[in-house]
Amino acid sequence: MTTLMKGAPAAAKIRDELGERVGALRARGVSPCLGLIRVGARPDDLAYERGAKKRMESVGVDCRVFELPEDVTQDALEEKFAQVNSDPEVHGIMVFRPLPKGLDIEPLRSAIDPRKDVDCMSPANIAGVFAGDKDVFAPCTPEAVLEVLDFYNVPLSGKRVTVVGRSLVVGRPLAMLLVSRNATVTVCHTRTADLAAECRRAEILIAAAGRAKMIGPELVADGAVVVDVGINVGPDGKLCGDVDFDAVSEAASAITPVPGGVGAVTSSVLARHVVRAAELLTR
Repeated sequence: MTTLMKGAPAAAKIRDELGERVGALRARGVSPCLGLIRVGARPDDLAYERGAKKRMESVGVDCRVFELPEDVTQDALEEKFAQVNSDPEVHGIMVFRPLPKGLDIEPLRSAIDPRKDVDCMSPANIAGVFAGDKDVFAPCTPEAVLEVLDFYNVPLSGKRVTVVGRSLVVGRPLAMLLVSRNATVTVCHTRTADLAAECRRAEILIAAAGRAKMIGPELVADGAVVVDVGINVGPDGKLCGDVDFDAVSEAASAITPVPGGVGAVTSSVLARHVVRAAELLTR
């Protein structure tokens, strides 16, 4: 029988673990705070923002939204970012990406205080992830993948893991986190020759390519664990992942749903990063 690896129980575990730490901060007069910087009002950004605010509130973390118009100038964006970056009451910063055309994220990536970089935007933190430095903030989504696998007692050491997707936001840092857990990792992408054969070798298959339902049953070995990181809108207007869930779930030993899988854990990981940032900045 296939195990459905829902994200809610893993997220609840993180929430419970944060209660005592948030209480200790507030006892010292520190209110952990996440600053969300949003340019424009893209529906997907707004949806994530609503979920993040709800998650922060559930663990006692404040959330401040800094909204800028879509036609904001580069100078005005950098000025607002500098204000948030230097604000002692904001402990973690997340910038919604991608920015609208005409705006450059690089000055923000270079300027952010690494101690506030709770979603691994700065080159320093990215380099730390690739160097295996456990003290830096890893990107929230790759870390959420590990949280789900750990919660459902899926061992990683020595396992053959294939990651489909090579983005700097998910695929590549996820591969590094898996290697640090002693997994044997193959990174594939949409141009991999004989992608199906590569995927079928995996004991754990992680889809993070950003293409709706591209992982069908022909890419999944019997008994494999399948983790779907993708968030896409299908032809019917409903959210779907990179995995054809109905077709693949028959072969997989365990699988995450979309929605309700990894995405449900990502905001909890973000909350944990904000709490840790508040601890670092106020100790």
